[in-house]
Amino acid sequence: MSIVVKEVIKQFGQQKALKGVSFTISSGEIVGFLGPNGAGKSTMMKIISGLLPQSAGEVEVCGINNSDYTDTFRRKIGYLPEHNPLYLDMYVKEYLLMVAELYKLPNKKERVAEMVELTGLTLEQNKKIGTLSKGYRQRVGLAQALIHDPEVLILDEPTTGLDPNQILEIRNLIKSIGKEKTVMLSTHIMQEVEAICERVIILNRGEVVVDHPSTDLSALQKSGNSSIFVEFDKEPTIESLQKLSGIHSVDQLSKTEINVDAKEDVRKAIFKYAVENDLTILTMTRQEQNLESVFHGLTK
Repeated sequence: MSIVVKEVIKQFGQQKALKGVSFTISSGEIVGFLGPNGAGKSTMMKIISGLLPQSAGEVEVCGINNSDYTDTFRRKIGYLPEHNPLYLDMYVKEYLLMVAELYKLPNKKERVAEMVELTGLTLEQNKKIGTLSKGYRQRVGLAQALIHDPEVLILDEPTTGLDPNQILEIRNLIKSIGKEKTVMLSTHIMQEVEAICERVIILNRGEVVVDHPSTDLSALQKSGNSSIFVEFDKEPTIESLQKLSGIHSVDQLSKTEINVDAKEDVRKAIFKYAVENDLTILTMTRQEQNLESVFHGLTK
């Protein structure tokens, strides 16, 4: 396993930011680490990176305990924090060369050139970081996180503040990097997770509420409601429709919106109801579940 987290607790004074968090991430996985503001995502990522000690529990990265914050441990991890700290008065190549020297890399200039090409900084490499757009600054941040060729890449809100074109470019870059490395990605953009990540871990109030492959949204929706939109040839009696098993509420819009238990399939009951009440169903559609609706249902 690239990352092993066992019953991690983090306490700030009387407040518990993390309440016994556990999960493992295998080599080569791209995992979306989600949660509302204040859920404990950044705290957990800092603990995994060795930048913040946990109050209790254990964390290992590539078999090394995070308390063993040695050069060997640091070389295993590439970390891009939410607020990308850069030296704005330094030139791009100058900054990356400094990072390479800190890691005591051999062939520093060749490695910097590789990172410049990989992250699309070729035209910007001789500019001061302070003159770059937000998107290119994020590329510089990714370059510094990758320059020592880590096995694990931890990215905290890597596309915050970017325009749609920049988001797509960074997203494609992360997806490409993820073919060779373990990537843990925190973001509030659900489409980003659906496009990049193979698995989703959702944190809420310091606890893991979901840990599941991102492709199986029906399994992610452990509880809650979904909607079915039905068009009858005439208006149904809402009171009698609401009495059907699995139906929570009925709203009369241009079509009848029926809020149902996400676990139950009530379509047969609705058809039977229509026959018994001399109604013809013209259309019936189920609202598709997506990661955003799952996220809201689990964390609101």
